[in-house]
Amino acid sequence: MFGFGKPSTLPTPDQALPGRSESMWSLGDHVVLDAPVITPDAPAGYEVAILGLGCFWGAEEIYWQVPGVWSTSVGYAGGSTPNPTYEEVCSGRTGHTEAIRVVFDPSVVSYADLVKKFFEIHDPTQGMRQGNDVGTQYRSAIYWTTPEQEQTARELTKVYGDELARRGLGEITTEIRPASETPYFYAEDAHQQYLAKNPFGYRCHANTGVAFPETA
Repeated sequence: MFGFGKPSTLPTPDQALPGRSESMWSLGDHVVLDAPVITPDAPAGYEVAILGLGCFWGAEEIYWQVPGVWSTSVGYAGGSTPNPTYEEVCSGRTGHTEAIRVVFDPSVVSYADLVKKFFEIHDPTQGMRQGNDVGTQYRSAIYWTTPEQEQTARELTKVYGDELARRGLGEITTEIRPASETPYFYAEDAHQQYLAKNPFGYRCHANTGVAFPETA
């Protein structure tokens, strides 16, 4: 958390830390939901959403409570260093942002609804920070996993951006990229479902206070 004095620009791939070929930790089952944390084989018909919205502890807690969400995890996305550690990501030298991975049943909750919640529960205009949390690992990001997700993400970003502009607020800085370009690396076990394990732990919920327009 916090991070004053950290780099405010992303390292190029050749500047990033080298990382490692394999993760140094293993993960068990989800401590809140009846599902594994590592989910390469989600139930048939389910989808995966990968979102960066500041400190991943509080973000994951919000999404595991959404009906239709089967599993959640926290990890690192959008960077160049393979299998980074939390300390490496926080150094600003891997290029990753803290992210959550949400496996959901689209017959119960739509991807659009997950994205609308994403915009409401963080501030997508702050660039390389969220509230007092400063650094490249706190940037806003959507990593889409299907072309339909990309279309939805871009359409809803415009809708919310127009609403913020109407209210005289800043422009959205959310990074929108295909997940295939930026592997998601699971974070260490201590960070998974952190706020279920530490109920009085830190939560960052910087946001604009603007609800997603009901007409969208």
